[in-house]
Amino acid sequence: MEEQRAPAAGSSRRWRTGPAWWSREGDRVRWPWRSTVLVTAFVLIGSHFAAESQVDERAPLDAFARLLLLAAGAQLLWRHRYPVAVAFGTAAAVMVYLGAGYPYGPVFLTVALSCFGAIVAGHRRAAWAAMGTLWAGHVLVAHWLYRWLPPSGDSAAPWGQEIVVAAWVVAIGALSELVRTRREQWAREREERARAARRRADEERLRIARELHDVLAHSISVINVQAGVGLALLDTDPEQARTALTTIRAKSKEALGEVRQVLDTLRAPGAAPRAPAPGLGRLPELVAQAASAGLAVDVEGETPRLPPATDLAAFRVVQEALTNVVRHSGSRHARVRLDHDRRTLRIRIDDDGPATGADAGGSGNGLAGMRERAAALGGTIEAGPRPDGGFRVLAALPVTPKEDDR
Repeated sequence: MEEQRAPAAGSSRRWRTGPAWWSREGDRVRWPWRSTVLVTAFVLIGSHFAAESQVDERAPLDAFARLLLLAAGAQLLWRHRYPVAVAFGTAAAVMVYLGAGYPYGPVFLTVALSCFGAIVAGHRRAAWAAMGTLWAGHVLVAHWLYRWLPPSGDSAAPWGQEIVVAAWVVAIGALSELVRTRREQWAREREERARAARRRADEERLRIARELHDVLAHSISVINVQAGVGLALLDTDPEQARTALTTIRAKSKEALGEVRQVLDTLRAPGAAPRAPAPGLGRLPELVAQAASAGLAVDVEGETPRLPPATDLAAFRVVQEALTNVVRHSGSRHARVRLDHDRRTLRIRIDDDGPATGADAGGSGNGLAGMRERAAALGGTIEAGPRPDGGFRVLAALPVTPKEDDR
C-alpha cells in the first residue's frame, strides 16, 4: 500500500476519505500504481492456473477474458479518487467475466479491494450495493441463465456454493465496517487529544496573562505613586524625593524579576521556576509597599499552612485588592483580615472610600483574574461597594488542594 504525500503546511486532513494511504490532500491523490500492478498481475497469473484446473468445467481463457481481467484490475488505479465508480465498475467487469463462463479464480479480489476501500472511505451503501448486485447476478447466471450462456452443456451450480459466496461477501463487508469504525474511533481520539492540548495551551496563556497583570498592575501603581511623590518633593524635600526614587528602583527591579520568571515558564513549560512563587509569607512586604504609596494597611489574623497554588492565589488577591485601593479609592487606610478553619481560608479586604473614578474597586480585569484564580482552586471571590461606603473584597479559598490537583 502506498504512502500518502506529506500535507502542505497549513492544510488539514479530512477523515471522511479515509486513512493516509487512500485519502485526498486538497485535490491531489497519490496514484496507487504499485499495488494496482501487483493485484492485476496476481489476478492474471492466478486466473491462468485456475483455468488449467477447470478445463472441463469452464470456458478457456481467451483474449476477451484476459481483457476483462485486466480491466477489473486496472480500475483499482482510481479507487482512491472515485471509490463508488470503481466498486460498481469492478463488479460489472467480474459479472461479465462470470457470465461468459470463464473459470473461477482470484478475479473476485478486485471487487473485494474496491468495496473494502469504498466502505472505509465512507461510501457504505454503494459498496454493499455493488457486492449485493454481484452476488445476485451470480445467482441469476448460475441457476437460470446458464442454459443460454457458455460453456455449453453446463449445469446449475449447487446452492451450497452460493451460501459460501454470500458468506465471503458478508465477511468482506464486516471486515471493512470494522476497519472503518476503528479508523473513525482513532480519528475522534486524535481530535480529542488535539482539543485537550489546545485547551491546556489556552489555560496556560490565561494563567500567564493573569500573572503578568497582577505583577505589572501592582508594581506600576506603586511606581506611579512614588514618581508623583518624587516630582512633588524634588525641589522642597530632595531627601524624600531620593527615597521615592529608591523605592521606584527597587520595585521596578522586583517587577522585572517576576516578569522574567513568568516568561521563563512560558519558554520552557514544565520547568521548575528559578525562584519560589510568592505567598502570604510576603504579606508584610505588601504592607510596606502600600505604606510607601501612602496607604496604611492593618492586618488581622494568622496565615495557615497552605498549598503552593492556594498560597499564591491568596497573595495575588491581597495584592490586587490593595493595588485597586491605591489606584481607585480616595481612602488612605485599608484593612486585611485573615480567617480560616480546617477547610477554607477567608480573606476580607476593606477600604473606606470614596472611589476616585468610575472604576471603583478596579477596572474589571483584576477582579476577573481574581475570580478565575479562585474558581480554578474551587474557591470564590465576591467584590463590591459596602453599604456604609468604601469597597470590600471577600475571598474564600480551600486550605487543602482538590484531588485532581494533587
